[in-house]
Amino acid sequence: MKVKAIETFAINGEFITLGQFLKDECIVASGGQAKWYLKDNPVLLNGASEDRRGKKLYPGDRLEVAGTEYELVQGL
Repeated sequence: MKVKAIETFAINGEFITLGQFLKDECIVASGGQAKWYLKDNPVLLNGASEDRRGKKLYPGDRLEVAGTEYELVQGL
């Protein structure tokens, strides 16, 4: 069984888009790259496949990207 890293990601505001999350975590460099990244790489949001870079992520969501699981929490 593969052990996954679980990290906490703080959202400052009501939500963050999936594309912005990928940029903030340095997974992609731009929103355009996010579109192609999501087309070619599986991303799970709360256990379901997600490929829309504009998808809004809220505190309490769980996101799995590149073998790392993120728990989204409310920031400042």
